[in-house]
Amino acid sequence: MLADELKDLVGKNVVVDCRGTIIYIGKLRQIGEHLLVLEEVDVHNMSDGQSNTTKEVYILESKKFGVRANRKSTRVWLHQVLSVSLLDEVIEF
Repeated sequence: MLADELKDLVGKNVVVDCRGTIIYIGKLRQIGEHLLVLEEVDVHNMSDGQSNTTKEVYILESKKFGVRANRKSTRVWLHQVLSVSLLDEVIEF
């Protein structure tokens, strides 16, 4: 079950990389059957015309300078998720 596989990430800042150009960086609060619930989250669309960087560089900046939350909470459909990583485990290059 997915909740069992991700339970060690609950309460920690994670990077949720999704299909397309959107990434979520925030505190994982809950793992549902169809959704992840994040709090104090930065929802960032790489194609919104304001991003002049890559996903990887944006994630590294978030690790270095902190999460720039623009939502108190958000729910992410699991069928859109490609990966979930701890922000603390992002390797700087």
